[in-house]
Amino acid sequence: MSTFGILALELALIRWMSGQIRILAYFNNLILIGCFLGMGLGLVAGRRWPGLVHLTLPALLALCFPIAFATPLGLVNLPFPDASVYLWGAESVGDVWHFLRAYILILGLFSAIVGVFFLAGSATGHLFSRAAEIRGYSADLLGSLIGVIVMAIATASGSTPPVWLLVGGLPFAFLSGRLFSLAALVGVVVLGQVSVQGASFSPYNRIDVQQTEFGLTLAVNRDFHQYMHDFSQVAPGSNRDHLKRVYDIPFVLTDKRDGALVVGAGTGNDVRAGLRNGFQSVTSVDIDGRIIDLGRQLHPEKPYSDPRAVPVVNDARAFFEQYQGAPYDVICYGFVDSHAMFSALGSLRLDNYLYTEEGIRAAWKHVGPNGHLTVALSLMGGPWLASRLYWTIANGTGVQPVMVNHGAHGGATFVASKPGARPHWDRAPFPMIVSGSQGNTLTARDDWPFLYIRPDSMPWGYISVLGAVLLIAFGASRVVFGGALRSSFHLPLFLMGAAFLLIETRGVTSLSLLFGSTWIVNAAVFGGVLAMALAANMIVGRYRPVSLDISFALLLVSVVAIWAIEPSTLFRLPLVPRGVLGGLFNALPVAFAGVIVSAMLAQSRDLPGALGSNLLGSVVGGCLEYAGMGLGLRAVVLLALAIYLGAYHFWRRSSNAALS
Repeated sequence: MSTFGILALELALIRWMSGQIRILAYFNNLILIGCFLGMGLGLVAGRRWPGLVHLTLPALLALCFPIAFATPLGLVNLPFPDASVYLWGAESVGDVWHFLRAYILILGLFSAIVGVFFLAGSATGHLFSRAAEIRGYSADLLGSLIGVIVMAIATASGSTPPVWLLVGGLPFAFLSGRLFSLAALVGVVVLGQVSVQGASFSPYNRIDVQQTEFGLTLAVNRDFHQYMHDFSQVAPGSNRDHLKRVYDIPFVLTDKRDGALVVGAGTGNDVRAGLRNGFQSVTSVDIDGRIIDLGRQLHPEKPYSDPRAVPVVNDARAFFEQYQGAPYDVICYGFVDSHAMFSALGSLRLDNYLYTEEGIRAAWKHVGPNGHLTVALSLMGGPWLASRLYWTIANGTGVQPVMVNHGAHGGATFVASKPGARPHWDRAPFPMIVSGSQGNTLTARDDWPFLYIRPDSMPWGYISVLGAVLLIAFGASRVVFGGALRSSFHLPLFLMGAAFLLIETRGVTSLSLLFGSTWIVNAAVFGGVLAMALAANMIVGRYRPVSLDISFALLLVSVVAIWAIEPSTLFRLPLVPRGVLGGLFNALPVAFAGVIVSAMLAQSRDLPGALGSNLLGSVVGGCLEYAGMGLGLRAVVLLALAIYLGAYHFWRRSSNAALS
């Protein structure tokens, strides 16, 4: 029950906080790192202070106050103290005082999360000290697996924060059995409801719709997303006429108007543009079905009510890879700007794999022989963003695009036309740039899909925040482990935890490429990992392997295979074989690592300390994951391989010492 509550509460806070404090929508893994750190410390402390569990819900209540009242406290638009990554204005560019304020508040929230999960993890540590080692770990994994399943059901049902917090908090009310814990849980649920303020919730986003002077405005995760434009009646030469012409650009350049595809369709502005320009069919793809529903219900021009509109709820990259129909005359990328991560395990956004050379190439193959591909994006980040996108499109399509500089949302529309096309440029009355200077432009690729990282900048904010996280982890570990640090700390398990999180992050990104960056993929990955670990633990419990040399050898070989075989190579296969092989590549390292971790835990004389060491290693792995932003995702796999080799070295040394 305790691990069920920990997992459910972890997922609840990741979802809730990312919708309340804008910057956390971009950095979910900071919350995850705090959860791992708290759990690891709590496992060690629980055997000495079993009464800590009674403070879990009061501490959660204290954390919920600033989250629920994020708007009046000024936390909604809290900036991130780093300008090296463009976050649509959420990055800090102020003076030293603004940097320090943001830095202190972010670390304060992080520390509060650590505190809550320290208290929650103490219940598991206390129970471990009373249970048989392997059976206790199996119960731990089973509880976590059930937590994933229950939260996946809650996600699918469209539930709101009070429900998530109730699911995560109830186990601790039961474990405590104190009236004040129950009262604290009631307060937590009430604060969750206070935070809703009329918003709706999809599996990805908090969605707010408001009436403004520009019409209905939709915001996701506290960031502006789009207006629901009504262009049914516009005065020639007005600002609205200008915007209407911007949306019309992809659809007026060609006279062939059989079929169009809109990527990132949202509430339907681009869909309506295709329909009013006479396209016989407009297929629209958006990952968030709730936003499509809001467009169907609220958009003043009702684009999705037109029988020619074909809405599809899917990840666009997955749609490109799976689509086998007729080519499109126009493929239009709307302003696809995600304000959320596709997984709490990594630093990739939902849209990262759309804006890579491989992603553009996947779309380009579905453009008809006389058609064109258009990509609209806000370029307020600077000229570097325009240059990167220009050459990413050029490399992905094999043709140099034309940049139509309309200025809407501070952006432009890039148009790549097939060699046989003759676009009617006179129908897009905006300044155009027909060539670009490449220089040393770094383009986005599947191995480095970070479109928004500024070139030639040092991420001091990331480095300082992650450095502080590691210092907090080190200092708290010394306090909690105390004089038993040398005897209770398990270095091989610590390294196994660090490498595992890196490999699991790579697994999530690989499967998101194969099947889409959807919440279903994430739930399947998390559930599969826990199920694999549970199976490995049961095998170890039955057969009790003495030597781990073979398991380590198989683990290292599987990691090398992940590094050597690109996920995109599996796109040539049909969906079922692709799913089997993709799942197998993701599962093998998890299975072998699960056997090793379970065997090490079975051999440990201090299960809470050993498992706590493993979770603390995950904290380091979560911090090292950011290395992919500089080195590329494949390099992170090599880093994990080196850490696994270190774990093997120290395990062999400790085993030899025990025998001598």
